[in-house]
Amino acid sequence: MLKVEQLCCERDQRQLFADLSFTATAGDIIQVEGPNGAGKSTLLKILCGIYDEFEGTVEWDLEDYPLYLGHRPGINDFLTAAENLSWLAGLHAVQLDGQAIRNMLNEVGLQGYADMPCSNLSEGQRKRVGLARLYAFHNTVWILDEPFSAIDQAGMTSLEAQIQQHADQGGLVLLTSHQPLRLTGVRQLSLET
Repeated sequence: MLKVEQLCCERDQRQLFADLSFTATAGDIIQVEGPNGAGKSTLLKILCGIYDEFEGTVEWDLEDYPLYLGHRPGINDFLTAAENLSWLAGLHAVQLDGQAIRNMLNEVGLQGYADMPCSNLSEGQRKRVGLARLYAFHNTVWILDEPFSAIDQAGMTSLEAQIQQHADQGGLVLLTSHQPLRLTGVRQLSLET
């Protein structure tokens, strides 16, 4: 599914990582580890094609693009939770009706928040609106940058279950997290500074 060979990246005249090679297949959960500034977020952006200042090769064998969720929620505060999800679905060519959107919000613990402007939500609730995409967009690969930040314990447990289920059903998950994970079969990919 993914083959990375001799990946090197430098930012601001500082080498983040060099000669990084690994493979990932269906069912894998790979946690990218390293201290702040090691290049974890940059690596994820390289893997999903939104950062191209690197050397080496990244080869995907996929029918659809990876679903990338950055460490920020990726939502518009001027829109409601439902409007954000409808807009995001359009970017992925996914048709969602009002009930589907309410179901997505229910999955992330936001029952009754569909018509709430995101500017009125807490940081954790805003993060959950962004994470709701995992319940409707059927991309095989998920690339998640700090998906557990600003999420309470119940939300973390629910998200871990969703990640585990996705991998168990043949999906691939690459993620960063400073939280200890309670997932089975996680492979660590360490970036040293």
